[in-house]
Amino acid sequence: MIVTEGLTKRFGKRVVLDGLSARIATGRITALLGPNGAGKTTFLKVLLGLARPEAGRIAIAGELLDGSPEYRANIGYMPQIVHFPGHLRGRDLLSMVQTLRGTTVKPDLSLAEAFGLTEELARPLGVLSGGTRQKINAVLAFAFTPALLILDEPTAGLDPLACRVLKDRILAERARGTTVVISSHVLAELEELADDVLFLADGKAAWSGAVSELTQKTGEHNLERAVARLLGGGMPYLAVA
Repeated sequence: MIVTEGLTKRFGKRVVLDGLSARIATGRITALLGPNGAGKTTFLKVLLGLARPEAGRIAIAGELLDGSPEYRANIGYMPQIVHFPGHLRGRDLLSMVQTLRGTTVKPDLSLAEAFGLTEELARPLGVLSGGTRQKINAVLAFAFTPALLILDEPTAGLDPLACRVLKDRILAERARGTTVVISSHVLAELEELADDVLFLADGKAAWSGAVSELTQKTGEHNLERAVARLLGGGMPYLAVA
């Protein structure tokens, strides 16, 4: 369970998170949605310890975040855009991340095998295609059996087969009890994956609850249409469930 209370984050005079209070359930897939500038990226940075709020509290699995980095050992993060050192091989990168995590547990390369990356992991990252680097980005996120997965536009740049492989792995992670937070603009894709929605607007939680409840409240038959109705101003933002 992730619990936030009154998170406030400013960049200069601009308030990006404005007293954000929300709950993300353990062992479920939560879609983080909202219009551009709603505070989604900043919220993810706060979860990862890459940004510190000026006010409010956040707890992950009952542990109140106080600036200590240890909790991040239980997080797998897949950013939308990643810049790998071009001279490193994929296997070198995995080894480096393993060292940085301070673990002797060998990384799980089953996702790399599912992607068919065996040969690519032995090649310099700089000679690989963007899609292949994105697959390696995914492998890094899943490699150390995290309790929490944070995925930012995870299928960007992936071909349809790789998308299917990744989505199957995300569902398998949920089945084993992993908490997954996904930010994506591909709502039809999230329809297949998400159990819950956290919808941000103006730095606040405008909706938090099950996908089925959101579609019922908006009177729409799928997630894409429900969110489009909110974004289009067709009805007032819903209160947090």
